[in-house]
Amino acid sequence: MQRILQPGEIESLDHTNQQRIRLPQPVQLFAERAARLEQKADGNPIGDYLRFVAQLVKAQRKAAETVQTAAPDAAQMKLAQEHSMPLFPAASHVDPVWREVLDQLLDSLDADASIPEALKPTLQSLRKMGTEDRDALGRRVLMGLLTENGDLAAAPIVMAALQVMFTDRAHQLKESDIPYTDPATVCPVCGTEPVASVLRIGGRDAGLRYLHCGCCATEWHMVRIKCTHCESTKGVRYQQVEDSGDVVVAETCDVCHTYRKLANQEKDPLAEPLADDLATLMLDLLMSETEFARASMNPLLPMSESDATPDAS
Repeated sequence: MQRILQPGEIESLDHTNQQRIRLPQPVQLFAERAARLEQKADGNPIGDYLRFVAQLVKAQRKAAETVQTAAPDAAQMKLAQEHSMPLFPAASHVDPVWREVLDQLLDSLDADASIPEALKPTLQSLRKMGTEDRDALGRRVLMGLLTENGDLAAAPIVMAALQVMFTDRAHQLKESDIPYTDPATVCPVCGTEPVASVLRIGGRDAGLRYLHCGCCATEWHMVRIKCTHCESTKGVRYQQVEDSGDVVVAETCDVCHTYRKLANQEKDPLAEPLADDLATLMLDLLMSETEFARASMNPLLPMSESDATPDAS
């Protein structure tokens, strides 16, 4: 005998009901990212740095198992939804727990024999840093206002601690909590620009392009053939390193003259947007010889303020 499906069951069968927001699963995210970084390190011109970042991301995974951020502020969420703005803009919504995460990361790195000796003074400096100085450095890292002194060496570790905190907060949310933001080119959770976009495979996400936040790891859907920086649909093109395969390409825009990378899981199911972006520095070097400026930087590859600002005129 056939049974009449109820409304909820009917919806569950609708595979065209695309997912607007993909919220992070922190432990799984960091585990997959670390594995991808190790995989991409072999034969890579920056292989040693990728291996270091892989160890840092493993420390993030360990910290993500125990971190406990405060429950999201309901009043702030309501305000954001009413005004179509990100829920918790990163620079002004830092949970103090990030300092504890930083200490956990420092402990993990100190105990890792593979960490370069040259990094040890940076670890010691961060450990000795007072609360106010730590918070000030954290804000500079989030805002990309880095100087060429100790900020650059410390920035990946500080950013890693902040990522654990922001990712845990995003993990507590539901898709229905997330507003439709304007512009749609910044993370609807923390207001950060995407580090890259990713073409997903599997389930209702198959074939869909998502922008990936380098801060809280939230992903939000954006149609293909649309600039992820200015949202233009004109003059969007794709460039890649010759004979390198097309897992990662640079999506360029003739309108705003910027580019952002696209990682394609249809070409490689293990592609991970932040890791693959970091591992394709050669593509960035080639793009630096063109008229296109990088739209946003990789948070785990810090640059000074003067180097990190794209000229999109």
